[in-house]
Amino acid sequence: QVQLVESGGGAVQAGDSLRLSCLASGRTFSTYTMGWFRQAPGKEREFVGTVGRSGTYRYYANSAKGRFTISRDNAKNTVYLQMNSLKPEDTAVYYCAASSNYACSRDGCSDEADYSYWGQGTQVIVSS
Repeated sequence: QVQLVESGGGAVQAGDSLRLSCLASGRTFSTYTMGWFRQAPGKEREFVGTVGRSGTYRYYANSAKGRFTISRDNAKNTVYLQMNSLKPEDTAVYYCAASSNYACSRDGCSDEADYSYWGQGTQVIVSS
């Protein structure tokens, strides 16, 4: 089992950058594929991106491509979401999630159902 705690959210202006962090408990962090999701007010939670176990494989939603970068540091049990050129439509609660599904590390998983563990979320507000 793994516990996840996100941090780094806040209120920024359009065009600014933020880096979200997600710290995982336990000694098996490197065995999990890690994903980022977000939920905007009044909308369903949506996939942002994922990074495989070693950090080599990364897969992004179209809305994140070119602006967001996911990385991980297995020595620190932490996954990051670097967000650049933020837009008001990026306003949401951002969640990190962990998947033990081996195939996700290779293929990338964008379905919430593939992730067993979730953090509590961190709020990002982007104003125009």
